[in-house]
Amino acid sequence: MTSILVTGGAGYIGSHTCKALRQAGFEPVTYDNLERGNAEAVKWGPLEVGDVTDRVRLREVMARHRPAAVVHFAALAYVGESNENPAAYYRNNVGGTAALLESIREADLRHVVFSSSCAIYGVPKTIPISELSPEAPINPYGASKAICERMLRESASAYSLTFMALRYFNAAGADPDGEIGECHVPETHAIPLILDAAAGGGAFTILGDDYPTADGTCVRDYIHVTDLADAHIKAVRALLDGAASAAYNIGAGRGWSVRELVDTAHTITKQKIPVRVGPRRPGDPPALIADAARARQQLGWQPRYSELAMLMTHAWAWKEGAGKTWKRMQTPKP
Repeated sequence: MTSILVTGGAGYIGSHTCKALRQAGFEPVTYDNLERGNAEAVKWGPLEVGDVTDRVRLREVMARHRPAAVVHFAALAYVGESNENPAAYYRNNVGGTAALLESIREADLRHVVFSSSCAIYGVPKTIPISELSPEAPINPYGASKAICERMLRESASAYSLTFMALRYFNAAGADPDGEIGECHVPETHAIPLILDAAAGGGAFTILGDDYPTADGTCVRDYIHVTDLADAHIKAVRALLDGAASAAYNIGAGRGWSVRELVDTAHTITKQKIPVRVGPRRPGDPPALIADAARARQQLGWQPRYSELAMLMTHAWAWKEGAGKTWKRMQTPKP
């Protein structure tokens, strides 16, 4: 069975991708320091504990498993936290990617799928956002992803590496089979916070209701995590089949406002959801919606689960089912 090294494979998107890799006939090898990942989520292949900045450990794992490609998720990924502690984001995201690329070169590996972000676009001038939109990040998280993409482009030129950078919009939802789901501490994502409020966890705070949008709240493109995992499978297979390096937006292609999320959650859960309005979060653009035509045309990728009602239904089923029994992570200390 062909091995694929998955850095950050114990995290939310990484674990769903590991399940998809196994279903596609690969052996996912999770490499994770478990600071923000869940060991409970590693179910479809071996777990190797290590930090992405540790080149010695990376080389040891690569030599043991001889992966055909690397899927690189390992990174810090909170916009607000990146504004409060930018040095940690450059140290972990940029420094970790640099260490990984050096280890890949030393191991003579050729293929990388990189977990990038729509945050590299900043406040876009046009909606929907295509891959030709200028990179203008407005927070350290987005800037770190843009730097990593540049590192990949330059490494591809220097080392005969091929890569695909998948620029995610807002990952959400949970495994349709209910085996894994979203489990962060602290939780900052809107949909799980809204569902927490529906389950009696207190009021949900809307971060700003004065944006230039239809109802004043932020609009985002929510992509089901299983559809996102499938995009990684398509990218891995394309690289192994000789595809050229490229960057792709991965999104549903439409946006929902925060108030629309609350209304949909009320419909799905049939619970009252207390809401309050707080100040804007620094670094949040008013609207982010993907033009994902390139991924559809070139990778043959098509989202299947990303209608908001289905996405919310899967997230609620996870929360009320297996999600209740999961051991929570330690509070992160970047």
